[in-house]
Amino acid sequence: MVLKTFGWSFAITALGLVAAVLYGGWEAFGIVAILCVLEISLSFDNAVVNAGILKKMNAFWQKIFLTIGVLIAVFGMRLVFPVVIVAISAKIGPIEAVDLALNDAERYEQLVTDAHPSIAAFGGMFLLMIFLDFIFEDRDIKWLGWLERPLAKLGKIDMLSVCIALIVLAISAMTFATQAHQHGGTHIDAASTVLLSGVFGLITYLIVGGLSSYFENKLEEEEEREHEAEEEAKRSGKKVTAVQLAGKAAFFMFLYLEVLDASFSFDGVIGAFAITNDIVLMALGLGVGAMYVRSLTVYLVRQGTLDDYVYLEHGAHYAIGALAAILMVSIRYEIPEIVTGGIGVALIAWSFWSSVRRNKALAAAEGGAADKTEVSSGV
Repeated sequence: MVLKTFGWSFAITALGLVAAVLYGGWEAFGIVAILCVLEISLSFDNAVVNAGILKKMNAFWQKIFLTIGVLIAVFGMRLVFPVVIVAISAKIGPIEAVDLALNDAERYEQLVTDAHPSIAAFGGMFLLMIFLDFIFEDRDIKWLGWLERPLAKLGKIDMLSVCIALIVLAISAMTFATQAHQHGGTHIDAASTVLLSGVFGLITYLIVGGLSSYFENKLEEEEEREHEAEEEAKRSGKKVTAVQLAGKAAFFMFLYLEVLDASFSFDGVIGAFAITNDIVLMALGLGVGAMYVRSLTVYLVRQGTLDDYVYLEHGAHYAIGALAAILMVSIRYEIPEIVTGGIGVALIAWSFWSSVRRNKALAAAEGGAADKTEVSSGV
């Protein structure tokens, strides 16, 4: 089952790591491996959400999502989008950006370094909003209850996450950005650049979130209409064709999934800039990671077991928050790549371990309750 589901991902992993060694040696191998783990870690909750919606779709639309959806996710968001980010931030054409990445690595690296404050501000704000909206939401299951309970109460204040994000952006622009560019006899007004880029990152998050909510509402409307049509058909004795109803509902499911997947993959792409500026390594690592996310989605649909590890979603979002902080700090200070990747992996591992402990405690409690029941019945 595992080999059947993850076979293509294993093959792509081997090819990607070999390509990394040929491209940049063992250092490149390590960077690609970290990017792959980071993408899987950040997108685990994406796979869980995808699986919950995908299981409602018929076989045809599942194939559409797992074929066309893979092309959009891997080649669109993970390969093309990093080029677009570099092209816009460095004010060069996409073709020139790719050409520089492949043929003039020194100049490309310099362009990316010069554009790093705007990239970091844009991505930092986007990631920070994802993290803040998560921790301010009141959830039934809490991982770090001592922290999440009071934050959930604060989350009832409207637009609190936006206000906090703007405050963080203003502080970063007045400290990290200004101080980072006061050297070399020239002063670049990076504060305004950081502010503008951060605001665009915030706007992008709000747009993506708005689109996701729109398609989610459409999905709920279609499901309600489908239920009403089925009830009417039962009362009138008419037969409702399942294909038509599945087609309507599945179409909106597919649109919603693509927007949702784009928003989740966006944080992986932005987070990758905290690890490397090499667009080739970025494409290899994120592309391999995206394949595992798709395979994991299929596995969750077919098995339905990994969702028992309830704290993994929390760990992924705390990793997103850590990446947001690292990106903002990296406007001035250089953060080692191993630290950036290691923090995300450590948080995911911690949340997984906590989930395992929770499951064992619940199983022990259920076993103890069953023993008491048997003793009571015996008496």
